[in-house]
Amino acid sequence: MAIASFMVPLGSPAPGFALPSVDGGTVSLEDFAGAPALLVVFLSNHCPYVRRIENAFGAMTAEYAAKGLSTVAIGSNDVERYPDDGAEHLRGQAERAGFGFPYLLDGSQEVARAYRAACTPDFFLYDADRALAYRGQFDGARPRNEVPSDGADLRAAVDHVLAGEPVPEPHAPSLGCGIKWKPGNEPG
Repeated sequence: MAIASFMVPLGSPAPGFALPSVDGGTVSLEDFAGAPALLVVFLSNHCPYVRRIENAFGAMTAEYAAKGLSTVAIGSNDVERYPDDGAEHLRGQAERAGFGFPYLLDGSQEVARAYRAACTPDFFLYDADRALAYRGQFDGARPRNEVPSDGADLRAAVDHVLAGEPVPEPHAPSLGCGIKWKPGNEPG
């Protein structure tokens, strides 16, 4: 069953984090301090909604990295119940999809709760002041449609943020697999 993003209020500050990377080491919000735009995306390896867009997402983030966008992905699923979302599989996904950004592990799921992430994929785009400027879909591509996965919605949002402009509303919510919460961690 598909879950839509919670549509966190625009202007919300980016919650801090310091999480282990699937490649080793720790990455924190402060590591992106100089970036004019920061995209925090909650992903998983097994979700068909993520699989449908992952190659286009890898290409789009590589293109926009040269323009000033920093990206970080976070895997927050319960890996005991969903082992395909463990570090080894996320590393494989990053290679397969051409992800050139850090992919972090949120084993406690505290970061997903702080961001109010609901699904995979779930996108949170922040401006230079780390105020939420866009939360919504990558594009209209879904597992059972023929819509091209080109990242049109997210590209337009990033263009506005990099130009120092607000992202016009409405923002269409992201749609995907619900985050696989550990028992007792489900958002209230």
